[in-house]
Amino acid sequence: MGVARSDADGMLATPVETIARGDGDVDAIASMAGDLDVIEIYVGLPLALSGAQSASTRDAISFAQHLSVATSVPVRMIDERLTTVSAHSALRLSGKKASRSRSVVDQVAAVMLLQHALDSERAQNATPGLGLADVS
Repeated sequence: MGVARSDADGMLATPVETIARGDGDVDAIASMAGDLDVIEIYVGLPLALSGAQSASTRDAISFAQHLSVATSVPVRMIDERLTTVSAHSALRLSGKKASRSRSVVDQVAAVMLLQHALDSERAQNATPGLGLADVS
């Protein structure tokens, strides 16, 4: 799972690292959030292209709920449809072999997701995404 952060002004998203899903993933992100003094966490919401929920959607919601309990910052979910496809495309256009490094693809997708959230917030003057109560 890719992790990205923004600058203090909320203008630019940058990659941080990739964390393996599984035991300790929530704790790792909660610790990172504390170290970086984050004020909000965005988690990708993997909807089907039709907008329907899937097993992956339910897994992401569960992860976000666990993360919300483990941290003292708001957790919001952002539609992540096509971010991985876009990340592969961006890497290919830059001459990188995306197929060789899943962790790089995950980080690029995280940056794209966060940058979209930052841009949306500035353009609409509203917090982007959905709160956990809206996706449960």
